[in-house]
Amino acid sequence: MELTMPTLTRLIKFIGLGIFAVAAQAQTPAAPDALVKSITLEVTAIVKQDKDIQSGNRKKIYELVDAKVLPFFDFTRMTRLALGRNWNTANPEQQKTLVTEFRTLLVRTYSTALTNYRDQTIDFKPMRASGDTEATVRTVVNQPRGDPVTIDYSMEKLADGWKVFDVAVSGISLVTNYREEFANQVKNGGIDGLIKTLQTKNQGGDAGAPRPAAK
Repeated sequence: MELTMPTLTRLIKFIGLGIFAVAAQAQTPAAPDALVKSITLEVTAIVKQDKDIQSGNRKKIYELVDAKVLPFFDFTRMTRLALGRNWNTANPEQQKTLVTEFRTLLVRTYSTALTNYRDQTIDFKPMRASGDTEATVRTVVNQPRGDPVTIDYSMEKLADGWKVFDVAVSGISLVTNYREEFANQVKNGGIDGLIKTLQTKNQGGDAGAPRPAAK
């Protein structure tokens, strides 16, 4: 079964357009909403000024994503949430592989979507905090043509800073959508079948995509 249904395709497209909003420099101690807002100016400036990125230069796009996005997502928690109860049926080695492949899948998709950024603007709405360790940073992407799109980032405070563990576009959760797809894969082919599907999908793309080791 294809892992990206029309809903997922639209979902990730807008996540790709807004994902730069959650990248940050590790040494910056800030509340999650302040972090999001401050870095947006930096990364949007890079995308707007870099003609190579706008024209689809894969190497430069991956370098940007690797430097500004990867360190600030909790891909282990994202993968665990996407797997749901099937996560506990995977052994440690399978879990490690799933995190790596899921991260690669999302990074490749995000990188492609970044080339679509042109004149969108981002508004920041009041943050919703859940205690001291979790918060939802709420944003709205305004498009030159089309309706505004809400993008909400669920973030957690870890020892090394705030990390994103889910993204919701127009109220649709990324990990929830993948959970259905992953469940179908596991039902039909087990954990190894899901891993094989992810690996095949990732190998079919640009070989230059970053494939960092799972944490």
